[in-house]
Amino acid sequence: MKKQIITSNLILKTPRIEDLSSLKVFENRNKNHLAKWETINDFSSEEEDHKRLMNWLKECEEEKSARFFIFTKENPDQIIGIGNLTQIVRGVFQACYLGYKIAHRYEGKGFMFEALQETICYAFEELQLHRIMANYMPINIRNAKLLNRLGFVIEGFARNYLFINNRWEDHVLTALSKEEWIGHQSQF
Repeated sequence: MKKQIITSNLILKTPRIEDLSSLKVFENRNKNHLAKWETINDFSSEEEDHKRLMNWLKECEEEKSARFFIFTKENPDQIIGIGNLTQIVRGVFQACYLGYKIAHRYEGKGFMFEALQETICYAFEELQLHRIMANYMPINIRNAKLLNRLGFVIEGFARNYLFINNRWEDHVLTALSKEEWIGHQSQF
């Protein structure tokens, strides 16, 4: 599945092997910025990075995930962020998890909101999912505001939910159903 989505300011593209060097540049430039929210592997080899990207491509082909590298229209070769729909479950659940990250220098400019609006639209309209879940650490106020703006509703709190940088971190659990999304879209 190769996909490209164009927005007002951005280009969202499914990963390709040719993006590996751009991905590594993105990760290296932003490792300090992203370290408080995810476990960073400073010692991955080129072979491990290639294997990780190949796994992402395989997941996408098997429709277990949908991943988008985010580029600005002004610089379509430099990844500024990533949006992921992962752990796609079909059957009676029809759901997935939303994950995302953006380069430090692009924070606060509305790019992630713009990218995730299209990613959510893709999940509900193209993939025909019914529910998207997204979780964030309570100290991450920026993520709380972003998810709220996108229409996600807090559904719970999970203590010691994910092991991030050698410690278990609590998370706020949020979700967005297709019906809630349709209602939220009508507000704009």
